[in-house]
Amino acid sequence: MSELTPAPSAERQASLWSDAFHSMRKRPDVIIAAVVLLFVFAMAAFPSLFTDKDPTVCRGREARLRPDTWFTGEHPLGTDAFGCDFAATLVHGSRPTIALALSVIVVTVVFGLVLGIYAGYFGGWLDGLISRLLDVFIVIPMLMGAILILSLFRGRVSADNLVETIAAPAIAISLFGWMEFCRYTRAATLETKNLDYVVAAKCLGASDRRIMFKHILPNAIVPVTAVIPTTIGGIIITESALAVLGIGVQPPATSWGVLLSNGTEWAGGGYVYLFAWPLALLILTVFAFATFGDALRDALDPKLR
Repeated sequence: MSELTPAPSAERQASLWSDAFHSMRKRPDVIIAAVVLLFVFAMAAFPSLFTDKDPTVCRGREARLRPDTWFTGEHPLGTDAFGCDFAATLVHGSRPTIALALSVIVVTVVFGLVLGIYAGYFGGWLDGLISRLLDVFIVIPMLMGAILILSLFRGRVSADNLVETIAAPAIAISLFGWMEFCRYTRAATLETKNLDYVVAAKCLGASDRRIMFKHILPNAIVPVTAVIPTTIGGIIITESALAVLGIGVQPPATSWGVLLSNGTEWAGGGYVYLFAWPLALLILTVFAFATFGDALRDALDPKLR
């Protein structure tokens, strides 16, 4: 037993993440992406830090006021078609978008991890069943699948409660977003379960659950983690596309997708800012997630390390 390779210690796992952190913090693009993401998360969590106006207070006589010169004055980003301060609407609209993206990523990662590790560890008929389920869902793009599900809820009224507002699109996107995490986890489990330290744990009488979540999961989580930031960016784009199609977050609730949908109606009439501002914020956020995800993948890749 003493000749068997010992299980990776907590120090080695900590060293992996520490090395990745030190590698990433030296890259200027990662620093810029981190600043952008910090700004977006702060805006979603604490909108009062960025605006003191209520987005629900609208004055019809002030509808479609263009942005002030140098973005100063009472309405620095102008007003929308209903006379609401557009800066306040944009800031408060970030919360449903970010909350939906984080909710979906938590559900899909947990679901994908559990299915992947069970399929890879036990194999047999369970692996066959999960693999066939994976084959069925993986051929349906996330956006297309969400459209099919949300079409059943067309015409629903959005609630004032954040959870009820994002529940339907979050569930629809989650149903078609877990496959990649399941595939990565299954592959990592198949690679890890026959290593010496796992065999040693079995010989010492460790339960299957302990082996899966104590010894195999720390190795399986590494490739999954590298995919998470890029996937969040894809979820944000999907939410926006669903809202533009009229089946995502529903007015009177506001998200970046809802603002894009409303802005397209007025952009052709010369009010381009109603479309440009949410689009610019959306592109900047997705670009930051993609940049951070690429850097994290490179930092965790053993071939590059």
